[in-house]
Amino acid sequence: MSEPGGDLDGQMPKGFFSTLMADGEWLFMKGEYKKAIESFTKALTIKPDDKTCFVGRSKCYLKLGQSDDALRDSEDSLREDKSFFEGLYQKAEALYYMGEFEFALVFYHRGQKLRPQIQEFRLGIQKAQEAIENSVGSPSSVKLEIKGDLSFLQKDEERAMPITAIQHLTTKKKKLTKMTPKSEKTTKQLLGEFYSDKKYLENLLKDEDLVKAKTKDGERLQDVIQSCLTYLDTCTEFWNQEKPICTRERDPKKRPRHTAPCEPAQFILKSLDDIDTELVSGNPQGSLQKAEEVLKMVQKWSEREVPHKKEVLGNLHSCIGNALIILGDMDKALQHHKKDLELAKECKLPDAKSRALDNIGRVYAQTGQFTQAIEIWEKKIPLIRGGLEKTWLFHEIGWCYLELNDHEEARNYGIRSVTAADEIADEKWQLNASVLVAQSELKLGNYESCVSHFERALNHAKLQKDDSAMNAIQKALDEAKKHLSQ
Repeated sequence: MSEPGGDLDGQMPKGFFSTLMADGEWLFMKGEYKKAIESFTKALTIKPDDKTCFVGRSKCYLKLGQSDDALRDSEDSLREDKSFFEGLYQKAEALYYMGEFEFALVFYHRGQKLRPQIQEFRLGIQKAQEAIENSVGSPSSVKLEIKGDLSFLQKDEERAMPITAIQHLTTKKKKLTKMTPKSEKTTKQLLGEFYSDKKYLENLLKDEDLVKAKTKDGERLQDVIQSCLTYLDTCTEFWNQEKPICTRERDPKKRPRHTAPCEPAQFILKSLDDIDTELVSGNPQGSLQKAEEVLKMVQKWSEREVPHKKEVLGNLHSCIGNALIILGDMDKALQHHKKDLELAKECKLPDAKSRALDNIGRVYAQTGQFTQAIEIWEKKIPLIRGGLEKTWLFHEIGWCYLELNDHEEARNYGIRSVTAADEIADEKWQLNASVLVAQSELKLGNYESCVSHFERALNHAKLQKDDSAMNAIQKALDEAKKHLSQ
């Protein structure tokens, strides 16, 4: 396939748009996400309402950790067509990576209802439900903000969906409430600075005229306010379960004279949220500064004050590493991600280990150290937790081999990625993996196989009605057929 960025002068706007879209898709496949964003942005100046273009750019933002921008583009892709399944999936993914698991679950469900044959929605439902379950008893994973569009609450049948989907969590919360009754004083101690927010929201609910009003998207303010209060109540239960204040209040003499044990937990929760917010809002320097400050403070606390201290430290090193990647300081980023890996191994946390290996491999790949990226990502293979992760990882390893001109290994991993994608009937990754195999076969001079895999990829693009991918693949297919005819 020809590299993007050639001479486009003299082409009609329509052809120019298709070329920009094809270049964006090609750059995304190569992992050059910032350049891909530039192509999609230029394409949007020609067709400002193109939903496929918004989805393409949203995927790039998500790869770069810019979840807010990814969410905004996914919502723009749904402006004209609320049933656009690629936009629904992309919105669910953005919400998931923002930590809004319940809201992500709603959109995974909506997409599955529209396109039950697409496995990405089923896998999305599974991972969102697991994330919700894992949040119970883990204060650091609870978000206190509701971000993004909540328009799925507009219809009664859709409002019931998240309640049904997380019924097991609701039941568990009710049991916790019976076990840990809280006085107003206890609630105030647990929520800390958020207690005033809770009282303010409760007072808003008393304003009958206000709660009947709706947002510009048609959402009732009563629903928004009640959702916020539900989040705060959930946080209170989590914190009370982790560090029950009511137990300590029975014997005031035994209470510590200075910092209450729940205070570090509250501080860490809010700090991690602030760090994440700074990063996704495009302020990696602010995120880095905050994470480094919190790291120094947590290092001074004891295991009694922070029961999962090493796990928290690992999270902070990961946050620092991600901010440094965006800032371009890859050497320091690598040091922090390696520290995250060290702590994950020490604490025997497979998910944290997988995260660290993923990030270390990403640093190596982005700095052109493809051999090291392969070595690290191959260590991640035993930690794979699903078909979607498998096909993605095999594809990335294969792409690294392709960059190293080891075309046989690139093809082998491409075939493994195709097989994994076929197992979960994932059309998007069937397309991507087929392209990788075709590119490898082209370099190996196996033109017949190359054409076959490009044609397979083209068929998947047609099934998805992905015009930009069709355009890019067709260009590569034409080139391969020229070699075949010689």
